[in-house]
Amino acid sequence: MMLIEETSVPDGTLPVDAFKAHLRLGSGFGTDSVQDAVLVSFLRAALAAIEARTGKVSIARDFTCTFTDWRDRDAQALPVAPVTALTGFVLIDRVGERTDVDAGIYWLERDMHRPRVRSVGLALPLIPRNGTAELAFTAGYGPEWTDVPADLRQAVLLLAAHYYEYRDDTSLSDGCMPFGVTSLIERYRTMRIFGGVTR
Repeated sequence: MMLIEETSVPDGTLPVDAFKAHLRLGSGFGTDSVQDAVLVSFLRAALAAIEARTGKVSIARDFTCTFTDWRDRDAQALPVAPVTALTGFVLIDRVGERTDVDAGIYWLERDMHRPRVRSVGLALPLIPRNGTAELAFTAGYGPEWTDVPADLRQAVLLLAAHYYEYRDDTSLSDGCMPFGVTSLIERYRTMRIFGGVTR
């Protein structure tokens, strides 16, 4: 399986002003925007880290996921959540010829942890030998920062502040996640069972 992020979060959607307030940065000095690029980079890093830990996409964007085989014949779990729409389903043979799958033979089973593409009939279309299936979808809580649940928003701000405050500390090169952040995101993490396989 390979997941590709087709669109990114626009800079204007990131909560730069809220982050400045969280950091208690001074304002009204005519240089309020000097650090904006740095703050955006820390917000993006924190957002990516939170999404990687939880498997939840915060701000809505488009993805493409490629499979070489189905985990189950009648359904395939998607690697991130929440998924709001399936936008494409293509079978690709070993020489790259693409065949669109009729939207009437599959549907999206919405789930906050493991959304699935399900077959209307007994099985999903057969993936060509040495070929792939490509699923395109939109995932995320919504297009705006305010669409993201409050606890996840707070976790992003806390982690971005942590990155900001310790940006020169090389002892953190192995990475860490502060306790407050892990507590906030715990309920969003996907439980893994059956020998580490997500169900």
